[in-house]
Amino acid sequence: MRFLFRLLCFFVLAASAMAAVPASPPPNVILITLDTTRADRMGFLGSKRGLTPNLDALARQSVVFTRAYSQVPLTTASHATILTGTYPQFHQVNDFGVPLAADLPYAPDIFRSHGYHTAAFVGSLVLDPATRSAPGFDRGFDTYEAGFHRRHVGEDRYQSIERRGGEVIGRTLDWLTTHHDGPFFIWVHLYDAHDPYDPPEPYKTRYASTPYDGEIAYEDAAVGKFLEWLRFRGLYDGALIAVMADHGEALGQHGEATHGIFLYDETIHVPLLFKLPRNRSAGVRINSRARLVDVLPTILQAVAIPVPPAVQGESLLPLLKPAAAGRIAKGTSKLPASLPERPAYSESDYPHRTFGWSALRSLRTGKYLFVEAPRPELYDQSSDPNALHNLDATSSAVAATLHSELDAFRQRTSTTKEAPKVVPDPGLQERLNALGYVATDSSSASMPGIKDTGADPKDKVEVVNLLHRAEMAKEEMRFAEAVPLLQQVIALEPSLPITYLQLGTALTSMKDYERAVPVLRKAVEMRPDLTMPRYQLGSALFETGDLPGAIAELEVAVSRSPEWPEALFLLATAYARADRLPDAIRDYKKVVELRPKHYAAHLLLGRALALSGDPAAAIDPLTKAAELEPNSPESHAFLADAYGQLGREEDANRERSEAERLRKGVNHQP
Repeated sequence: MRFLFRLLCFFVLAASAMAAVPASPPPNVILITLDTTRADRMGFLGSKRGLTPNLDALARQSVVFTRAYSQVPLTTASHATILTGTYPQFHQVNDFGVPLAADLPYAPDIFRSHGYHTAAFVGSLVLDPATRSAPGFDRGFDTYEAGFHRRHVGEDRYQSIERRGGEVIGRTLDWLTTHHDGPFFIWVHLYDAHDPYDPPEPYKTRYASTPYDGEIAYEDAAVGKFLEWLRFRGLYDGALIAVMADHGEALGQHGEATHGIFLYDETIHVPLLFKLPRNRSAGVRINSRARLVDVLPTILQAVAIPVPPAVQGESLLPLLKPAAAGRIAKGTSKLPASLPERPAYSESDYPHRTFGWSALRSLRTGKYLFVEAPRPELYDQSSDPNALHNLDATSSAVAATLHSELDAFRQRTSTTKEAPKVVPDPGLQERLNALGYVATDSSSASMPGIKDTGADPKDKVEVVNLLHRAEMAKEEMRFAEAVPLLQQVIALEPSLPITYLQLGTALTSMKDYERAVPVLRKAVEMRPDLTMPRYQLGSALFETGDLPGAIAELEVAVSRSPEWPEALFLLATAYARADRLPDAIRDYKKVVELRPKHYAAHLLLGRALALSGDPAAAIDPLTKAAELEPNSPESHAFLADAYGQLGREEDANRERSEAERLRKGVNHQP
């Protein structure tokens, strides 16, 4: 009995001692996504270009997955997969502007529910929820650092639609300075490698002949600065740091200039590494296939947070067990017999939703890459890693088997829920066009009027390349360069409505309204459901003096997008010129409600009120206009007129003198 009593006392004391030891704090988690970054540019994946010394150093302290694959070659869709751990056919964010459903598992939501501070720092408008490019992506984040806007004439793209990696990292470090006590989950997104390839100096000069490589080198330097700061603050060793690309870049391979259409390795094979807390399993390289859908469950398991049942990916940590147990050496890989290699599914709906062509699906399994297309493709990746020799005709049985496997996989992993409702946003179309994406304001091939041709994108890729070049030329205000490119597209693909819209917009920007009007009429005829062609046609008709025609088109645009300030302002101005002042006043008021700092709307609202016989009501908007643009004489001239109508001659003379002073100042500027 004495022995049992002593034993019991021992266990009680041991338990008390263990309870007195504080539990180790949960590790900080850092997710870094490198937009449009090819795997074959990474030194740690075999590149000899010397572009990534900082990422290579990180890789030596990490677990590297040498055969990792994206599920979709588009930024928002791929990041939805990374952050939800679900496939595109499940989360349904398969295009820009498609909202992320509130009931999906989502990394920031999960971490915040476990006591983490959460923050995101993104490098592009394409991931800005406020611009409706990525609605719902800010869910669960305490801080979502975006704040992009459509580029204005003469404005730097890096102050409007994207940020360089250095600034993204700077904003991240500013936040960490006050939140480093953690635990924290942060997502850092670097957009630099996306075209147009325009690295800052010294990379611009050093890589003048290969600017894409210059962007990769600059991106690596930005990551290096971040990692150095983490080490200096003592936050590096204990953190889990996951680095990956959302997709790659074709750079002309298989005929594709950029990305979004095809599913070959140049856009789907991506870098992927995990630096585990305290550098566990450092230096291990896993050659077994991995997928971006596996990232979230891997991170959650690594920090001992339960994986939500809806997550479809699988943790990659089981692949480390033989390495962790010492049964294989660092720098090698071996897959246990109990862990069969995972197939990697990818898809792109972009060709279908934007152009009405066939969507593409692919499956990587065994040694094969199978692409489901109108003309199916089968490649033996062990002997043909560049996918140059289609075996579909000579290995039809293998192709048929993989076709069945792909269809079965997609059926198992798709949701039965109704697709999320996309709110038409003409402004989103303009913003995405500025980034080089061909987009419509409906973002849906199911909308009435689009012609579903089912064409094979392999036969149409030059159309996409030309459209992309035209968009980039337009974004840089080189409209004369864009016009012949768009005319080439029409010659190749005359039934594509988006081309007529883009051509008409380019001609309008060149003030060639007479040529723009029939082109834009064609766009409206082909897609009467779209709002942007109506707006652009209304704008061109307004400039030609056809006010009834302009009003008719703009009224349709505003009825579909009643909170679109640009359309409301132009319609109000058309009403004013047509002497429909009550209608003009109504819509100017809507504009200033939506955009309280819209100088021209305040100015013209005041002028319309004064002209309609209500000069007293005109004073406030005209005064506001003068505050917004203090160097503009117009607001003071209109105020002088309004005060004159009210018989307030002293005020009228003061405003008249100010207007004259400002006009002379403008005239005498050098």
